[in-house]
Amino acid sequence: MIMDRGIAHAGAMGEGALPGLRSGLLNRRSFLFGSAVGLGALGLAGCASSDDLLRAEAAKVYGPAPDEKFPIPAVDVSKMDPKYFRKLVRYDSNEAPGTIIVDPSNHYLYRIEGDGNATRYGANVSRDEFLWSGDAYVGRKAEWPVWTPPKEMIQRQPEAAKYAKGMPGGLDNPLGARTLYLYQDDKYTLYTIYSTSDPDSIGNGVTSGSTGLLSQDMLDLYPRTPVKTKWSCCLRRRRRQPRSKQQPVCPVPRLRGRSGEQPVARSQSATSSSSQVIGGGP
Repeated sequence: MIMDRGIAHAGAMGEGALPGLRSGLLNRRSFLFGSAVGLGALGLAGCASSDDLLRAEAAKVYGPAPDEKFPIPAVDVSKMDPKYFRKLVRYDSNEAPGTIIVDPSNHYLYRIEGDGNATRYGANVSRDEFLWSGDAYVGRKAEWPVWTPPKEMIQRQPEAAKYAKGMPGGLDNPLGARTLYLYQDDKYTLYTIYSTSDPDSIGNGVTSGSTGLLSQDMLDLYPRTPVKTKWSCCLRRRRRQPRSKQQPVCPVPRLRGRSGEQPVARSQSATSSSSQVIGGGP
């Protein structure tokens, strides 16, 4: 794994079921209109909890993406804790807009939006033994990439050997619909930000160093993340080490008002990138 800018571990697949994907989104105007009407009706009914309201809106944001190369089904939002739905939050940071910050302690990935705001995504993160911190950058991007397990993973998980020559892109591919590959000093780290179709994985440590977002969230993040985008991991998760070594430290985000509690929806722009055979993964 990479520790404070040094590469100390190569490999990124969790030992277990290989994740796949899903997706689909609304444009912001229709989302806000639908939110007002939907929430008003549910409020008048007086029989829905706040979680029910959030899930009703999230079901729209995390709906299907039928126009994808491999149509992505809707997420079963009933399996998710509402705190992991995509949200616009207050987030004090000196980082430039577009910067990606991963907070494994709380299972979140943030995209800095500027003016003290960030889009927050629920994420799955690394298991404790593969946690790492430091800075990297997005070195390449791919849509529906071929996945090739690194040799370190094959040693840990021999059943992955059948994909040693590559697993074609698709719904069962561990990297999913979109993948961002992380680099340091012009070298691929074998770590990624990838798509998953498994809502049960969000909010858990399941990977060997990579970060997974629901496919719908990756479809939102991917076109807004160009190559060379900075990535930073704030490691402060059950580590018994001096605070000085737990850098960088994540600021504590502050939720916006009531509207900030709603899942963020935005229109999708088509960003094409050729799929390619790349090692590493979750």
